[in-house]
Amino acid sequence: MAIPATQMRPGMIIKHNNELHAVFSVEHRTPGNLRAFIQAKLRNLRTGAMFEHRFRSPDPIDRVVVDEIPMEFLYNDGDDYYFMNTENYEQTHLKRDTLGDAVEYLTANLQITVSFFDGVAVGIELPQTVELTVVETEPGLKSATASWISFSDCWCAYTMWPDSK
Repeated sequence: MAIPATQMRPGMIIKHNNELHAVFSVEHRTPGNLRAFIQAKLRNLRTGAMFEHRFRSPDPIDRVVVDEIPMEFLYNDGDDYYFMNTENYEQTHLKRDTLGDAVEYLTANLQITVSFFDGVAVGIELPQTVELTVVETEPGLKSATASWISFSDCWCAYTMWPDSK
């Protein structure tokens, strides 16, 4: 469904240059005596790349409606990640390329939302918080006495499967 660029809102999924993008921010600008334009920050759903694009106000934008299905993460097998639909208990698997950096935060039985477009998964939405376990950390600095907080690098366990890091 085509809409004018002035009706674009954050959170929408649009088709731009034959690829699906999530709209992160939209700003309507009118610079001096020039024509108004819409500055939008977009994220490519396939690659995860963020970029800004300038649309003219009357430009038609293809708005895409995606199906959001609640699912539960089950396990991973190499680059395949298996999920279960919590409504009908059907299992589906997604490739690491589709999930992007979200694989670092997937834990067993994690409830997520998977977005589908034309029957193909285009991305997932993680919950606001994920509980991880710190498995290794460097000791704090001995001379850092200005505060009781100790800052150091840490490594977290994000899944319980034997082939994980």
